[in-house]
Amino acid sequence: VQLVESGGGSVQAGGSLRLSCEASVGALGTYHLGWFRQVPESERDAVAVISTTGSTTYYTDSVKGRFTISRDNAKNRLYLQMDDLKPEDTAMYYCAAYWAYGRLSMKPSDYDIWGQGTQVTVS
Repeated sequence: VQLVESGGGSVQAGGSLRLSCEASVGALGTYHLGWFRQVPESERDAVAVISTTGSTTYYTDSVKGRFTISRDNAKNRLYLQMDDLKPEDTAMYYCAAYWAYGRLSMKPSDYDIWGQGTQVTVS
């Protein structure tokens, strides 16, 4: 399984970006998915995660009401719509996956498949 992110870039505060993650897997619907972000010299933190069918989502408090995670299993895609972006959202954003043998998790250590990341810069 490979994950490839796209959609990052530079935007002014208050603007929007939509991140996309394409998965090369035959049955994406068997994986929990998530978006994580990391700034230099800091740990990778969860931004938003979504269950196999999309029925359950969790967000970190700082993005609630501004970011929306979604998935399209038929297209093998994961998305993150980011609105009202703030300078503190600046980070490298990663999509990640793990086989859904249990409950949806926000812990990076539970995810074993990672993309290469896409940079988001808000000024």
